[in-house]
Amino acid sequence: MAELSPVRASPLGILAATARTCPTAELRPLEPEAKFIFRGRGEAVHAAGRAFDVTLPGAACRAASSLNRAALWLGPDEWLLIAPEKQQGEIEQAFAALQGMPHALVDVGHRNCGLEISGEQAAFVLASGCPLDLDPQSFPIGMCTRTVVGKAEIVLWRIAADIFRIEAWRSFAPYVWRFLDEARTEFR
Repeated sequence: MAELSPVRASPLGILAATARTCPTAELRPLEPEAKFIFRGRGEAVHAAGRAFDVTLPGAACRAASSLNRAALWLGPDEWLLIAPEKQQGEIEQAFAALQGMPHALVDVGHRNCGLEISGEQAAFVLASGCPLDLDPQSFPIGMCTRTVVGKAEIVLWRIAADIFRIEAWRSFAPYVWRFLDEARTEFR
């Protein structure tokens, strides 16, 4: 009998399908992806960058990306690694070569859910529930950090001047979506 592989579906599918458009602050769910939390120090960090094909950022609150992979600095020894879902096995195999170096690689792809808000009012909509100063001088392109939207913890990454990526726990993702969707009503 053939094995069935589980298919990850976004908990935002129904919400996205019924959302009204708002060109100045568009919300969209992101496809399921391979996501890992990597923890390590010293040589393990450099080896992880080689295994992941993206140099892990050493500067606080910065993201690095190459092709279709990204590494987001979350703490002095912690990074969120994001890649296409089909590359998960390849990434796990590459990290298996780090044996002998103290580190941890934890799959969080089933826990996290990604969404994106874009448009000229994206920062304004985010600011309705996020305490960060999202002015480009304070939160420039490439910056990422843990923060909150409303009462939900998120990881926020500014990808472009008017594009933000949000990572939320799966169970909080519908709340984050609804919060931001409600904040967009001013611009519809």
